[in-house]
Amino acid sequence: MVLEAGKGTSIEDRGSRLDTRGSFVAAGGRAMITTFKKGGIHPPKGKNLTRDKAVRTLPPPPQVVLPLSQHLGVPCESKVAKGDVVKVGQVIGESPAFVSASIHASIAGKVTNVGPMPNPVLGQAPAVTIESDETDTWVELGPERDWKKLSSEEILGSIRSSGLVGLGGAAFPTHVKLSPPKDKPIKVCILNGAECEPYLTADYRLMVEETDKIITGLAIMMKVLGAEEGYIGVEDDKPEAITLLKKAVAKMNIEVVTLEAKYPQGAEKQLIAAIVGREVPSGGLPMDVGCVVQNVGTAAAITQAVTTRRPLIDRIVTVTGPGIASPQNIRVRSGSSFSFVIDQCGGLKGEPGKVIMGGPMMGIAQASLDVPVIKGTSGILVFPRAEIPPDQPGPCISCGRCLRACPMSLMPSIIGILAENERFEEAKRYNLLDCVECGCCAYVCPARRPMVHLFKYAKAALRK
Repeated sequence: MVLEAGKGTSIEDRGSRLDTRGSFVAAGGRAMITTFKKGGIHPPKGKNLTRDKAVRTLPPPPQVVLPLSQHLGVPCESKVAKGDVVKVGQVIGESPAFVSASIHASIAGKVTNVGPMPNPVLGQAPAVTIESDETDTWVELGPERDWKKLSSEEILGSIRSSGLVGLGGAAFPTHVKLSPPKDKPIKVCILNGAECEPYLTADYRLMVEETDKIITGLAIMMKVLGAEEGYIGVEDDKPEAITLLKKAVAKMNIEVVTLEAKYPQGAEKQLIAAIVGREVPSGGLPMDVGCVVQNVGTAAAITQAVTTRRPLIDRIVTVTGPGIASPQNIRVRSGSSFSFVIDQCGGLKGEPGKVIMGGPMMGIAQASLDVPVIKGTSGILVFPRAEIPPDQPGPCISCGRCLRACPMSLMPSIIGILAENERFEEAKRYNLLDCVECGCCAYVCPARRPMVHLFKYAKAALRK
């Protein structure tokens, strides 16, 4: 069902009420579904293309290109040189900086290049290229461990050495997020299973197929943080995942919270507001209200890193859209090219008009299929040229739709005009830096104004 921006089914329409956390409560007092209160949109889903497609593991590609920066933070320095022979799981890039994440070889073979290569985020960036020797030989990982017998420091060390970053797309180093300052105690750990981006179903399939691994990852994080409360937020259009997760946490201090399917339900601040009713202050972080939010994929990867010592060398990616011959959810090695991945999914269907890394709302348009899958690649989305409308933005008509759609209670129309006229400090005073770049304003804008582009432009100017 497609609804207008900010006009999701209201609790009043359902004859229910809000409790003190903002949750829907039925007449009998049982919590129903919850959501954030302000803004949001209901774009067409497109998830039916891959929702029922079990994750398929692709074979190692003949070549990988591994960027030395696949995370927010300090880029890594190469630890290998052209001609070196490497094994799967070997560290090929690292940095002594705390806010950084190591890079590991995702295939075994010979290093054929260390230098600038196409990058899906940066256009071009330093990377290590490895040609496969087709042996898939791994480094020695050591025996499996019982995470309950490990100290918090040992767990954090394992997570850091695995090169783990947030797999929801932000790619922030996980060990940093799990190391808050001592004056910011964390009482609440939330897993994001909303997957509110249209078309993407990688998290959904993970929740259905690897439920226990996700739950264990959350328990590990709660131990490290000393968190007393654990939650998993899942949108109500994923009933099978909700059922399985609830069954798995039946005897634990973890609650599975059913969320209204509304974009951007998976954004950190909106998730915290919906689940525990706390508002992250302007300019603040979740830790300022005692919370940490991680993606369900990150939780599963934490379990893997801590118990088996396996570094992050692959991830689940949804390859979909009307421009893909056989849309699928796949587990693919980092560094595989988009063209390799698309070929493994039957190839392109028709002439591509737009290729996006990630979802259609916050994803990044690509100019080439030569770019590699990186740690933050949650999806590869292809639309045929015939389905791409002409991009003809016009001036703001002051209709106010963007104000109603903004989940951060900002004034996107005003900020956009200020950014367009390079009045960046004024835009900042209108809380530009609180914009989460969700794209709700651009989605509802009848003038087709490139709002997110303008906001990113202004933020970049302010950083100079």
